[in-house]
Amino acid sequence: MKKTVVIDVVGLSTSVIGEYTPFIKKYLSEHQLTHIKPVFPAVTTTSQSCFVTGKFPDTHGIVGNGWYDREDNEHKFWKQSNKIVKAEKIWEAAKRKNPNFTCSKMFWWYNMYSSADYTVTPRPQYHADGVKAPDCYSQPADLRDKLQADLGTFPLFSFWGPNANIKSSKWIADASVWVDKAHDPTLTLIYLPHLDYCLQKFGVDFPKIHKELGEVDKLVEDLVNHYKAQDVNIIILSEYGINTVSNPVHINRILRENGLISVRVERDYELLDAGISKAFAIADHQIAHIYINDPSEKARVKSILENTKGIALVLDEEGKKEHHLNHERSGDLVVMADADSWFTYYYWLDDAKAPDYARLVDIHRKPGYDPVEMFMNPANPFIKLRAAYKLARKLLGFRYLMDVIPLDATLVKGSHGSINISKEYYPILISDQKIGDGEIIATDVYDVIWKALFGGEE
Repeated sequence: MKKTVVIDVVGLSTSVIGEYTPFIKKYLSEHQLTHIKPVFPAVTTTSQSCFVTGKFPDTHGIVGNGWYDREDNEHKFWKQSNKIVKAEKIWEAAKRKNPNFTCSKMFWWYNMYSSADYTVTPRPQYHADGVKAPDCYSQPADLRDKLQADLGTFPLFSFWGPNANIKSSKWIADASVWVDKAHDPTLTLIYLPHLDYCLQKFGVDFPKIHKELGEVDKLVEDLVNHYKAQDVNIIILSEYGINTVSNPVHINRILRENGLISVRVERDYELLDAGISKAFAIADHQIAHIYINDPSEKARVKSILENTKGIALVLDEEGKKEHHLNHERSGDLVVMADADSWFTYYYWLDDAKAPDYARLVDIHRKPGYDPVEMFMNPANPFIKLRAAYKLARKLLGFRYLMDVIPLDATLVKGSHGSINISKEYYPILISDQKIGDGEIIATDVYDVIWKALFGGEE
């Protein structure tokens, strides 16, 4: 059994390795590059679940970053319980093989109530007065207290939103080293989300993203140097690459214009009423799950989607089986965008009637993923003053809404999730192992990690 670290550099692909990532470029020249054929959908929770179980979504059940619960009639995005992943994880199999094995899972997803030995994950405090305060969750519980005593409070507002920056990834890296020094885990899984922000905001536009590329390059260098000082197998990988996009597809608006979506009005705001809608979409980057409450509309919905510009693929039951998405959590239809397109969750037809959460960073209430949350409204020249005023109200203990997010999906210039992309945007794996012909599927990552841990042991 050999100590192993897996460093997940989100969004890393050969398209961005070069002048602005000198360490990763040099490291790659000295090690083996393997392209990972993206799983469908190529999103965080699905990819990571494939990596740690060696199974596809039809088995482990993670069909996207979120889905619709048909029993609760509620959408569920960015849930955290590890019990949602319905397959054995690599650390469970490893501990069965060798009881001395331990695992540190640093911000990889589905990290609450995990069977890993040491886990840390984002977990805000939600106060009764509506305040959301930065914090994290850990197992053992006192690990959170020890880390935050030494490293400061986890910088939640640098982890996502308009202020997303290197501070959150740096905190995760420092916490990973702290746990390594304190507990010496056999397997460490580290999540560095930093490139996700600039690439979704700007696409592969080097004049705009070179600073972030340099920042993550230095962070990877520091981690590699820490682990190289030990006898450790190092694996650097990514979940997906991000390609440039220019065409947001408002899939729920299309369904609404065809009489399929119902809303209810509260305080002049329109709220999606999914439980009574004939059909609606749960949008997730370049994939959307289409849930159909009225089976008689399925053929019409399929025809509408097949004739919508920006949609490359519409999967029915046979198509879902082919792409390993035939799971009860999946939509009745699943659609994939063109490489140049992505799906918004927007369902209102008049911005004046958009729900209040649309202008907030609110990852749980929105019926879909919203990358526009990384922007402050550029149409308002006083938006930073507005944000400062809102922050002052928070500090003074008043209720407030940080309603600074625009409703302009054209601001987003990068996306992922599609499998119809060129190889330069494939996720990658860098290690000492020479693997076949240099390309694997996402479920094979499990075997790469296992081999790093146990070599040829039976």
